[in-house]
Amino acid sequence: MAIILTEEAAKQVQQVKQDQKLPEPMFLRVGVTGGGCSGFSYSLGFDDKFDETKDSKYHYYGIDVVVDKKSALFLDGTVVDWQNDLNGRGFKFENPNAVKTCGCGSSFRA
Repeated sequence: MAIILTEEAAKQVQQVKQDQKLPEPMFLRVGVTGGGCSGFSYSLGFDDKFDETKDSKYHYYGIDVVVDKKSALFLDGTVVDWQNDLNGRGFKFENPNAVKTCGCGSSFRA
């Protein structure tokens, strides 16, 4: 399985790339870092580097998503979506590997 980027999230990523006039190729790097109130935090950013020996790459709606293999262990099956409603605006992670999440949804325990 892989990490999944929804169409709405891909539209938002594409908009940010255009607004910031980022050069190509530019990947959306999704990862996990230690910290946060539940143990791990999600990370999102742009990266122009991809290493086949250390990373996995996926393609969704015109966006290349890169995940390092260590983070992939915690993110397998995770859906990255875009939320824009009364509960907030931003990227939302639906991680089937998380046994506990914090109230803000930006950190988790696996």
